[in-house]
Amino acid sequence: MLILVTNDDGVFSPGIRALAKSLCALGRVVVVAPDRERSAVSHALTLHSPLRAEEIRPDIFAVDGTPTDCVNLGVHGLLQERPALVVSGINRGGNMGDDLTYSGTVSAAMEATLMGVPAMAVSLDGESFGSDNFNRSARLTLFLARSIVEKGLPPDTFLNINFPAAEPRGFKLTRQGKRRYGETVVEKIDPRGKTYYWLGGGEMGFDNLEGTDFHAVHAGYVSITPLHLDLTNYRSFEQLESWGLDAVTDFPAEPES
Repeated sequence: MLILVTNDDGVFSPGIRALAKSLCALGRVVVVAPDRERSAVSHALTLHSPLRAEEIRPDIFAVDGTPTDCVNLGVHGLLQERPALVVSGINRGGNMGDDLTYSGTVSAAMEATLMGVPAMAVSLDGESFGSDNFNRSARLTLFLARSIVEKGLPPDTFLNINFPAAEPRGFKLTRQGKRRYGETVVEKIDPRGKTYYWLGGGEMGFDNLEGTDFHAVHAGYVSITPLHLDLTNYRSFEQLESWGLDAVTDFPAEPES
């Protein structure tokens, strides 16, 4: 079995090393990951410049692109056969709630799903990222990977996995939670008197709602959130249909210049 491993923390990160080592128990592991940290790049794809991939060790490639680039290049270019599974992580820090829309880790798993390859994104919450934490999370990821291979995933679905910082109490199937953002843009003055800004510099919290990824992880459980590619908000149809847009045939005229 061939398994493609990637991340957004870079090919030399301790999380991806622990993950690749653990997944070797399931089959041949090929790492195709960014050559440096590419956090919060979301689903960005490099289209206007060439990509370069360096095989730094057998079956370990460093790519000067995004996590999405790595999955695309791995599946369509570097690998001689189609992978049975794509695993993205282990990310240094949680990817829960609204944060997952920014996450390169999650987007790599999404890209694999677009290609019809089973996938999961894996993150470790907390502030302590020692080898014990990564190794424990990697062992549990192997357990989940076996479940995916043996039982399969629903169509157009991938898993977003978040591990708590401490020894988990168990697994919880969860829904995507809601992040509370504070003043995320911090304005400063540099030594020359010019203004500069830091994004994401404010305090952030979460709505501690039962059944969400945030709630499960902060209660000590491994959060397993099934995500899918259809972003349609079906519950909004009734309200939007009340606008009567289907009956509009007389469109506004162009404004006079």
